[in-house]
Amino acid sequence: MSATTDRSAIPPFGQSFIPPDQAASTSADPAVGQSAGPLIELEQVTKIYDNGCRALLGVNLRIKRGEFLFVTGPSGSGKSTLLKLLYGEEQATQGDVIVNGVTLTKLKGNQLAKLRRQIGIVFQDYKLIPRRTVSENVAFVLWAQGFTRKEIHRRLLPTLRMVGLQDKTHCFPEELSGGEQQRVSIARAVVGTPPILLADEPTGNLDPDNSHQVIKILQRLNAIGITVIITTHDEQLVRQSHCPVVQIRDGRLIRVRG
Repeated sequence: MSATTDRSAIPPFGQSFIPPDQAASTSADPAVGQSAGPLIELEQVTKIYDNGCRALLGVNLRIKRGEFLFVTGPSGSGKSTLLKLLYGEEQATQGDVIVNGVTLTKLKGNQLAKLRRQIGIVFQDYKLIPRRTVSENVAFVLWAQGFTRKEIHRRLLPTLRMVGLQDKTHCFPEELSGGEQQRVSIARAVVGTPPILLADEPTGNLDPDNSHQVIKILQRLNAIGITVIITTHDEQLVRQSHCPVVQIRDGRLIRVRG
């Protein structure tokens, strides 16, 4: 279905949504323990792909806990590469990527998997499972992480209520508008209560009304303590916000605001 406007209002946050400091924001594993410094650091990070494409060049960036950061730049400028480095899908050619006090290049296998549980990811194209309902798509993350059926049930409805989809639990993705599918993607990303949320062009396929709803949800998540990093080339969206902004252009990163 196309990205039509969703008329149902997004309900305000209630006490039913689990704050991140009560769940996955901490870990017994020292490899993913909390750090007193910046939550995310990039130190002289360069990423050059095997085909010679220079995505990032000497990037330095520090992101504090609880920050809401926009990463802007034209298509192909390296925004998605930056996010992939943060959750370990790509490795830096040079430099260090540090998340929650841990250098990602030192993590392998189970340790990297545990770190990724602290990171929720929202994609532009939603990446929902077509033959699974809204509830099943959101619960999938918890099933994969070994949560009990009781805990999955406890988390599921409050999370769907948070994105205004409590009445769509049994619907399949094809029965939803684009805005609703993106809200399912957000619910799936945060149902495990990660302290970090990465959103890669989350409004790229949406009309202005749905884009506003998605940003409003992300701001509410930030208000309860989740660190949010959004890539976008929507300059109007950035101008309407007062959040910090960095820009990537020709592989270089500059701070525009904040």
